Amino acid sequence: MGLLGKLDWLLIGLYFALVFGVAFWAARREATRASSAGYFLAGRNVGWFIIGASLFASNIGSEHLVGLAGSGAAGGVAVGQFEILASLILLLLGWVFVPFYIKSGVFTMPEFLERRYSAGARWYLAIISIVGYVLTKISVTIAAGGIVFEALMGISFWTGALIVVVATGIYTVFGGLRAVLYTDMVQMFVLVGGAVLVTVLGLSELGGWGALRSAVDPSFFDMWLPSNHPNFPWTGVLFGAPILGVWYWCTDQFIVQRVLSASNEDQARRGTIFGGFLKVLPLFIFVIPGVVAYALAQQGRLDLEQPDQALPTLIGVLLPVGVRGIVVAGLLAALMSSLSSVFNSCSTLFTWDIYRKLRPSASERHLVHVGQGATVVLVGLGLLWIPLMKYISGQLYVYLQSVQAYISPPIAAVFLIGVAWKRVNASGAMASLVTGFVIGMGRLVAEIYKDSLGGALLRFAEINFLHFAVLLFLICSLVLVVVSLLTPEPSRRQLAGLTFATASETNEATPKLAPTSPAWKRRDLWFSLLVVACVALVWIYFTG
Repeated sequence: MGLLGKLDWLLIGLYFALVFGVAFWAARREATRASSAGYFLAGRNVGWFIIGASLFASNIGSEHLVGLAGSGAAGGVAVGQFEILASLILLLLGWVFVPFYIKSGVFTMPEFLERRYSAGARWYLAIISIVGYVLTKISVTIAAGGIVFEALMGISFWTGALIVVVATGIYTVFGGLRAVLYTDMVQMFVLVGGAVLVTVLGLSELGGWGALRSAVDPSFFDMWLPSNHPNFPWTGVLFGAPILGVWYWCTDQFIVQRVLSASNEDQARRGTIFGGFLKVLPLFIFVIPGVVAYALAQQGRLDLEQPDQALPTLIGVLLPVGVRGIVVAGLLAALMSSLSSVFNSCSTLFTWDIYRKLRPSASERHLVHVGQGATVVLVGLGLLWIPLMKYISGQLYVYLQSVQAYISPPIAAVFLIGVAWKRVNASGAMASLVTGFVIGMGRLVAEIYKDSLGGALLRFAEINFLHFAVLLFLICSLVLVVVSLLTPEPSRRQLAGLTFATASETNEATPKLAPTSPAWKRRDLWFSLLVVACVALVWIYFTG
């Protein structure tokens, strides 16, 4: 499309050079290659700033940016609820879950489920996670990469997707989590910087914040929509979105692996608080540009054929040469940080929860090699997936993405209730997970074939997915509790350090940890309250 000038290409080249330089600096650390903890958890000595930056960068993908701006252009700021709620859920991760994860010394979330419940629960979560990552996160991120290259850089979709997969795969294979974390930190700055430039220049073109408020319908600035709204009902946002948030931010290996790399509980908790502050930003720097694009289109100052074109159109129309290069580098940063994170998390799950269970005597160095090999295989699967994308309809992509939304409530239930109450056991956990899977897959099938359904089945298929999450969470929680009460309670020894009631107890599996600081814990509490205050102010301001 000829959108980029020589200066833009120079800046993009410098971005790639910086990312690879940081990645290979991190990869050369001997601890990264010598031990499984070094490769999969960056040696467990990472500080809070890098953890928080990585939580933010790995979460924000290119499809995330395009989707948020598109939703902003289509209906306003309501989609930002998921970003704002994430700030609060990250505090839940830091204050409620992190102490148990760090004290248990686990490498993965399935491993934590085995400690708390049974090997069956571990196998379930490991397989569900790996399949979900390959079918959803990897495929969608690669597709988004191809689109970015084609739309903004004039490179064909297939070539762009190939560049993204190979470039990201190289440093992920050799550097492990340490390379992923440090490149995430760099990419966080590039990503936020590019998004801020788009927002500021878009508002400037429109005439400022007041001009934006007066240019669109007041409903565009209301985050609390009616309970019958098809996409973002306030009831679903308030009760359903936190359930999905607990699964994603507190129990998904893709995210939690960052806090598992912390040097101690203080650093992990502080990283989640920093991440909580960062998650307030997307509403203003990702969603608002979409509203700006809509306002400019209403005034006839740009042509917006579809809402999802909001961000590319703003980049092409408003940004001068040089600035475009920075913003495109930001899009690539979002893309590569998400892809490297899912490659690393997926290889960790395969190595630690499948291969190591089958080969318990494998050496540390052998496990690292298996992890590197698993990453290479994932890169290969990504490359094989590219030619198949054209045969898969856009609607099926939506269904694939909804799979994890339908299986996440039971996972959230067994984690949340599992740390809160010592009485729930392995029988209850497996019953809850299987029940949730069957009902969730039933909902997915009903949604695909809803045109041929009627009566109760049609109503079941048409329940808003956030309301469905609440319903499924309640059912799975009930199954977990009832089955647990009807079967023997778990041993006190098994639960040592894994529940609130047994938090101070230890067993032979409990690792020795660096001491925490009571003074820092008090400061962290004040910073956490500041995050809550920021969320409250946003909610108050964006209430119609």
